[in-house]
Amino acid sequence: MSVMCQHRPMRYRRMPIEVESPEELGYDTITNNLSESSVADRKLSDLGLDLDLDSLVLCYGDHLGDPLLRESIAAGGAGLRPEHVVVTPGAATALFCVATALLDPGDHIVVVRTNYATNLETPRAIGAEVDIVDLRYEDGWRLDIDEVAAKVRPGVTKLISVTCPHNPTGTMLTTDELRRLVGIAERSEAVLLVDETYRDLTHTGERIPLAATLSPNVVSVSSMSKAYGLPGIRIGWAVTTDPMLGETLLAAKEQVVICGSTIDEHIAGRVLADRKRILPPIVADVRERLAVVERWMAGQDTFEWVRPSGGVVGLVRFRPEVSVDEAAFHRRLLADHGTYVGPGHWFEVDDRHFRLGFGWPTHAELSAGLEALVAAAQM
Repeated sequence: MSVMCQHRPMRYRRMPIEVESPEELGYDTITNNLSESSVADRKLSDLGLDLDLDSLVLCYGDHLGDPLLRESIAAGGAGLRPEHVVVTPGAATALFCVATALLDPGDHIVVVRTNYATNLETPRAIGAEVDIVDLRYEDGWRLDIDEVAAKVRPGVTKLISVTCPHNPTGTMLTTDELRRLVGIAERSEAVLLVDETYRDLTHTGERIPLAATLSPNVVSVSSMSKAYGLPGIRIGWAVTTDPMLGETLLAAKEQVVICGSTIDEHIAGRVLADRKRILPPIVADVRERLAVVERWMAGQDTFEWVRPSGGVVGLVRFRPEVSVDEAAFHRRLLADHGTYVGPGHWFEVDDRHFRLGFGWPTHAELSAGLEALVAAAQM
């Protein structure tokens, strides 16, 4: 068996962002964890909900997902109905279902990079032809819509994959830019996948439409993990108004898990139904933390970033004039200062870049971690 496996091509490889994640490294090895991409993890008691879990029947659930949960998700977009929502175990599963449902080996897709690793790796595992549109610091990490259009092959491209707000830079599309992407997808007969995991955490006056409300050619993906601090209940979803595509995504989900966790979906439904109470304090705290990082950024001359417009992460880089041994910097940062960030290779850029997560640590840990970054860079 082992001899056969040595010669058998392996479809999947573990991604660096997972191999080197804090939970794999060990949380007890990190004092100031600035690598996380969510707000702080919540306890059930933090939510202020009267949850009677003892009387919950642990049955097979609705294959689409808990009705209250789907109703609450649909309420976030104009014209959406609960049947437009497919609940999955986390957004990563929704992304996996979209890729495996739509793509065959050799199919052409266009993906924005930097990006959350799954958006790149799953299509590659399938054997799709992945055309990259790279974001550049010099452009403020803004997506060049014309470049996307130039890479799309009408009638050939199956999928266009973007994120908004963007992970790991925190930049956002405008409504006009999103509508332009929708038009490109419609004209080329492709599906536009919009990873909207941070949609409930935006820091500008504009709240762009939930992408799936704009066209049947769009799939929106999101989750409870990042904005609500509930990664432990493993709840994500995909939204599409195309009945055939929705049925296909449901079939993909059923072949992976049949249905979701009754407990997880019940909790998530109650949280989202009460989001007008639960979300505002989270958003206020995140913006306070963002201000802390902005003040720190203005007070040093080693690092630079583009201020995030959404989410709880930003992609920081060493200023071009700063000479640094990237590997030694990251080693010192953790070994000598107990501080951990998401190195650039997690997102297929060099390690002069790193993702800075400001939503997860305590305020004291955030401040200590920011000071550690400068100290580690000067050694």
